[in-house]
Amino acid sequence: MVVLDATVVNIALPAAQADLGFSDGDRQWVVTAYSLAFGSLLLLGGRLSDLIGRKLAFLIGLVGFAAASLLGGLAVSFEMLVAARALQGVFAALLAPTALAVLTTTFTIPRERSRAFGVFGAIAGAGGAVGLLLGGFLTEQFDWRWNLTINVVFAAIAFVLALVFVPAASRQGPRPHLDIPGTLLASAGLFALVFGFSHAESDGWDAPLTWGSLVASAVLLVAFVIWQRVTTHPLLPLPVVVDRNRGASFLSVMITGAGMFGVFLFVTYYFQLSLAYTPMQTGVAFLPMIVMLVIAAQLSTNLLLPRLGPKILVPTGMLLAATAMVLFTRLDVHSAYLDALPALLTLGFGMGTIMPAAIQTATLGVDRRYAGVSSAMVNTSQQVGGSIGTALLNTLAATALADYVAANQPASDAVLADAAVHSYTVAYWWSAAFFAGGALIAAFLFRRKRFSVASAFHTESTEAPALAH
Repeated sequence: MVVLDATVVNIALPAAQADLGFSDGDRQWVVTAYSLAFGSLLLLGGRLSDLIGRKLAFLIGLVGFAAASLLGGLAVSFEMLVAARALQGVFAALLAPTALAVLTTTFTIPRERSRAFGVFGAIAGAGGAVGLLLGGFLTEQFDWRWNLTINVVFAAIAFVLALVFVPAASRQGPRPHLDIPGTLLASAGLFALVFGFSHAESDGWDAPLTWGSLVASAVLLVAFVIWQRVTTHPLLPLPVVVDRNRGASFLSVMITGAGMFGVFLFVTYYFQLSLAYTPMQTGVAFLPMIVMLVIAAQLSTNLLLPRLGPKILVPTGMLLAATAMVLFTRLDVHSAYLDALPALLTLGFGMGTIMPAAIQTATLGVDRRYAGVSSAMVNTSQQVGGSIGTALLNTLAATALADYVAANQPASDAVLADAAVHSYTVAYWWSAAFFAGGALIAAFLFRRKRFSVASAFHTESTEAPALAH
């Protein structure tokens, strides 16, 4: 629900705009309202799940997300729709890290943990493409409102299953404290960061609101780190982040998010504008990539990660993703779907190799008291990466399109079509550079020691013998 809701509404936007009558300029706020609330409150949501207990936090998140989705599906005005999307983001910020924290603390037997994280990593990687498929189907066959109200069904099923299967942990020892100054600094800093990149996408990098937000974000996040070093009850204990394997995992998830979200956007444009696919056909076109991603996720977590470790697996996935980006650059206005298929399959295998390995390593061996906030860092990394990637790639593509049209006057329909594909190609090359850089960073940062679920949990149990909630 959380990952696909970042993209499922995109396909419904034209129908929602026609129904509610809002302008093209206002349209971006339907997407931005969700990402701003989600991105800025993730650390708070993760910490709350540590403080009040993961089962309770998970159930609250489900009910709130379902209620916000229903409100959006029943929206009678633009303002009501944006408010509902922001509210979705608020509860998604509680739900996403809690779901991962439940996985982290529930599955401690190595074989079961690998299976669980294989499934979770596949969903995290494929969620954007699944959102396109589901959004296209619901918009074409039913109504745009179903893109939101369908979440009520998902949430109801998850709520019943959580009541039955998710154990309620008992607290031992003193009740943890919430770091109010740290929460305010982190939330404001992340809000300014996501807002700045979102604004860069629409108004350009030289807009005062863009660079002003990014500067403010840098100041607030530096102040947050300084505060975390001196406070007694930190929101994000710095050892969670500075551990080499976890730090490398967070960076890998961020880089993957930057490449993934941007590329979904441009491949979607290519299918719909250059190949004239309907939204439903576009979603179906991504299916081979999703299938390959799921296969790779299971292979990597169950077979490859225990044997090779993240130091080999994550860079390999990054190089596969970079190769896929290079394959995408071969597409032109005369290409067919079969020309895009090798790139989609390669990208799916690369993502399925990166995401489960990075997510599992990011949450492995963390003190159980901080499982929620460490899980939130995974989601924050993906969200911030997506915001950065989308803004950067959109800006680069728009500049490339304008330069191409200026160099090929008069601007006929054929020139405009070629210019669009050229702009996508520029975005693909930059995405290839993101992933190649990610491969180098991952290869350098991950430790050589072989990946061991059992030894990590042994370490964790000695660090935190008492379950803190």
